[in-house]
Amino acid sequence: MSWNTFGRVFRFTTWGESHGPAIGCVIDGCPPGIALSESDIQPFLDARKPGQNKFTTQRQEADAVRILSGVFADEDGQQRTTGTPISLLIENTDQRSKDYSDIAGTYRPGHADYAYDAKYGFRDYRGGGRSSARETAMRVAAGAVARLLLPEVSLRAWVSEIGGDKVDPANFDADEIARNPFWCPDAEAAKRWETLVDDARKAGSSLGAVVQCEATGVPAGWGAPIYAKLDAELAAAMMSINAVKGVEIGDGFDAARLTGEQNADAMRPGEGDEAAPRFEANHAGGIAGGISTGQPVTCRVAFKPTSSILTPVDSITREGEAAQVRTKGRHDPCVGIRGTPVVEAMMALVLADQKLLHRAQCG
Repeated sequence: MSWNTFGRVFRFTTWGESHGPAIGCVIDGCPPGIALSESDIQPFLDARKPGQNKFTTQRQEADAVRILSGVFADEDGQQRTTGTPISLLIENTDQRSKDYSDIAGTYRPGHADYAYDAKYGFRDYRGGGRSSARETAMRVAAGAVARLLLPEVSLRAWVSEIGGDKVDPANFDADEIARNPFWCPDAEAAKRWETLVDDARKAGSSLGAVVQCEATGVPAGWGAPIYAKLDAELAAAMMSINAVKGVEIGDGFDAARLTGEQNADAMRPGEGDEAAPRFEANHAGGIAGGISTGQPVTCRVAFKPTSSILTPVDSITREGEAAQVRTKGRHDPCVGIRGTPVVEAMMALVLADQKLLHRAQCG
């Protein structure tokens, strides 16, 4: 058991704190011979990094990744994985620890402050230390490496809801996701969210969000029947992301409102002798009995509103005295927005691990 490591065969361990000198991760179990350079990782970090617009935290971090180990140049000069641990490093360059001096002895409700203190007997109050979403940059970096193991899979994540305002499925446009700062596939919803999120920011408050993720091209057979179920691994991966409070696979809770015949993903013969079956629906989210069916693997992830807000909230001090907390500093008014690349990365990490597990057992 490890408290900072995820995965079974393709494993990664993250380290570092929000206001420390650097954050990093070590990836173990990556097959050798895969072409890998910083340029394979950086675009995904750029998509997640802070300070890109007024709807996210204004902390300015380049999030420039360095590969410290686990690659070596082949005879053509191409850097390739060696099969040994891959170490990745990102330096922190824009910490403002003084912003947190007022909460050094007071707990932020909804944040991990009290829970960390209860467990460890002390906490790093500067940006939340290890509990900060800053750690997720390394998940995105590791996810970029995992994608190189998945050439057959296409990944896509988007925000489907902010503050209770949902996208209209009839307006879904995959190309629109990259055109606005909200990862929103509905141009009309994106315009509404500009006002919604900006109003919350100006009021010193925050909003929750729902992120959806879809992986197409996952072949049938990945996963396991009981303790390494693909959907269980996905749920654990998504729940490990900061601020996530709920995960649904496929229809999720809506499946409980259907009848058996409505929920069944009816099957028909495929075309040709070797063709895979044709499914009439995908209520199960591409997973049955913990194993992929060949349909798109889908999940929905619920992010709570950011806990660090300027609006005063009742709390207590470390000594148990009544207090009010008003968190200064630079914070995301809706953490789910920048959580979108993290959800996509965790999907990639789980799928890469499950691919290697399947190969190990079934060849």
